[in-house]
Amino acid sequence: MTAPGTMTAKPPLALSAASFVSTFDRFAVTPMLVLIAAGLGAPLAATVSVASGYFLAYGVSQAAWGVLSDRYGRIRIMRLTLLGAAAAGVVSALAPELTSLIVARIAAGACFGAIIPTSLTYVGDTVAQQQRQQALSRLVGLMAIGTALATALSGALADLVHWRAVFVLPALLAVPCSFALRGLPEPKLPEVTSLRTHVTAVLRNRWALVVFGLAFVEGGVLLGTMTFLASALQHHGVEATAAGLATAGYGIGVWAFSALLRLVSQRWPVWLLIVVGGAQMCAGYVIVTAHVDITTVVISTLLLGGGWSFMHSSLQTWATSVAPTARGTAVSMFASALFGGSAASAAVGGLLVEDGQYPLLFGATAAVGAVLTTVAALARHRYRP
Repeated sequence: MTAPGTMTAKPPLALSAASFVSTFDRFAVTPMLVLIAAGLGAPLAATVSVASGYFLAYGVSQAAWGVLSDRYGRIRIMRLTLLGAAAAGVVSALAPELTSLIVARIAAGACFGAIIPTSLTYVGDTVAQQQRQQALSRLVGLMAIGTALATALSGALADLVHWRAVFVLPALLAVPCSFALRGLPEPKLPEVTSLRTHVTAVLRNRWALVVFGLAFVEGGVLLGTMTFLASALQHHGVEATAAGLATAGYGIGVWAFSALLRLVSQRWPVWLLIVVGGAQMCAGYVIVTAHVDITTVVISTLLLGGGWSFMHSSLQTWATSVAPTARGTAVSMFASALFGGSAASAAVGGLLVEDGQYPLLFGATAAVGAVLTTVAALARHRYRP
């Protein structure tokens, strides 16, 4: 068993690799929605369900994975779900029409949904509180590489080979990741005498509910709306490869700003980190509200990456400590809220983009982001453990 505080601020390679693959799979679909719609002869608004269904399953499943990881172990859950995700990825690549593809992506999202929150929980279990945000920011930085490669490579693969090939790649990588995780020790698990009692203890925690609510809105503002940046470019005549490369700026932004976060996180109060992240996020959407082209989308995605690094990592770290006796459950509920919000936002956004109403979508998101930033900063300033 691994005792709390025994791991360094540098996450294990196997954990980082699994997180990388999960992140790659989650972001790979973004530049492909238009190509999938054309390839399957389906309307774009319906094809968006390939992404929104994945996000919803990714989010909703995480509460269950959190409870199961508290009961049966972090490593065991990650190893099994990686194998399930690999199978779902292969089925996705073979899906003959839109409905079966949506079902396969929902299954993939549900399985890959276990990886990120369980990885974060593993860090929370094994890294001391004073080093935890740095460890999490390193993990987020590695995930950012997966994000950048997913958005850059998926558009190119879809253009040069086929969009089905994009689903095969993370499926192939998930299998060795599952086997590599065997080398990590299980941390000491909390006592789970009753699953109902365990979940209820989190849901009765007022601050936990506040963090979950903030995560839901953040997921909608950041992840849900960001899905449409590539399709906005394609709406203006940009090829999928170029659109994917432009939106790869998000991953670069997360990586670069995560490095900056590690320098300032020990000196700045958390509420200020949230304000800085929220300001970047809002600015990113204001830019593409005014005009959409490759330059504005690159700038926007870089800023959104900064928003994720500063705001999301702060909320994420908060989630690892708000209910320490049920950390796996709390972190997974946080992630469920995040991706539930992203699925809701993607579904609503799909209705707007079908009519080309991208300025309305991005402008409304910027306004909601400003409210989110204000509420999140005030709540974190008032929080007392």
